[in-house]
Amino acid sequence: MSKHISVLLDEALKLLDVKENGVYIDGTLGRGGHSKKILEKLKGGRLYCFDLDEQAIKESKENLKDYDNVTYIHDNFKNMNKYVSGVDGILLDLGVSSPQFDEGDRGFSYRFDGPLDMRMNQEGDLTAYKVVNTYSKEELEKVFWNYGEEKFSRSIAAKIIEKRAEAPIKTTFELVDVIKSALPAKVLNKKGHPAKQCFQALRIEVNGELDSLNQFLEVFPDMLNKDGKVAIITFHSLEDRLVKRRFKDLSTVEDDKRIYKLPSEIEEADFELLNRKALIATDEELENNPRSKSAKLRGLRKK
Repeated sequence: MSKHISVLLDEALKLLDVKENGVYIDGTLGRGGHSKKILEKLKGGRLYCFDLDEQAIKESKENLKDYDNVTYIHDNFKNMNKYVSGVDGILLDLGVSSPQFDEGDRGFSYRFDGPLDMRMNQEGDLTAYKVVNTYSKEELEKVFWNYGEEKFSRSIAAKIIEKRAEAPIKTTFELVDVIKSALPAKVLNKKGHPAKQCFQALRIEVNGELDSLNQFLEVFPDMLNKDGKVAIITFHSLEDRLVKRRFKDLSTVEDDKRIYKLPSEIEEADFELLNRKALIATDEELENNPRSKSAKLRGLRKK
C-alpha cells in the first residue's frame, strides 16, 4: 500500500490561517495529513474530522493519537452542520486517498484487479457492480457523460449491456476490457488510461459525490463565524465548476449600474474570495506526488 501524500498542504493551511483557539473541520479526514497540520497549530481549539471510510478513521486515530482536541465523526461531510456550528475554518480535500486507490479489493482503480466496489462507505448499498450490471443503457450513458465527460459514453454503455447479457461483469479488469473493446484505436493509442473517465464517473455515482458537494455548498455559509474561512481542493472540472460558481455567487452582489447610489447605499457581499485564481501544485510537489497534477484549491472568507 502506498503512503498517502496530502495535496496542496501548505497552501491550504495558509488560506485557513488557523487560530490557536479556533474551531475547525476537516470534512475529508483521509489519513489525517491535513488534520495533523491543523492540530499542530491549535492550542486551546478543537478539530472535528469527518470521513465515510471507517478504515481511514481507524488509521488516522493512530496517526493523531498525540492529540486530545480532535473529534472523529463517521459521516458524510454534507451533514457536518448537524454536528457543529460556529466554526472558524473548514477544509475539504475531495480526492480519493492513495490507500483507497491502491487497495485492489476496494475496486477504485483500473490499475489493480479487484471486485467492482468503489464504496467509500463500506456500509453503503450501491456498488459499482450494481451500477454496471443493473443500470439501463440510457442510465449508463448518462453516468459516463455527466460524471466522466466521456465522449464515447454511448458505445461504452452499449458494449456493457452486450457483455453483461453473457455473464455479469464482476471485476475492475473485466470492466477495463469491456471499455477498451468499445473504443476506437486512435483513442486507445492516446496517452493516459482509456478507462479513467468511466471509473471516475462510476465512483461519483456510487458515492453521490456531486450531490454531497452541492449540499455542503448550500449549508456551510451559516456554519462560519465572522472571519471564518473555507478551503476546498478539487480534482476534476465538475467539482471545480461547482465550487467556483458558488464562491462567486457568495462574494458578489448583483447591482444595476444604471441606477445611481450613494456610497452608503451600495451593498457589499458577505464573503470575499481568498484567491481569485485557483491555486495549483508547484513543480516540486508534482515531482513528489504526481497525483497532485489535477488538484485546484479555492478559498473563501466570511466578512
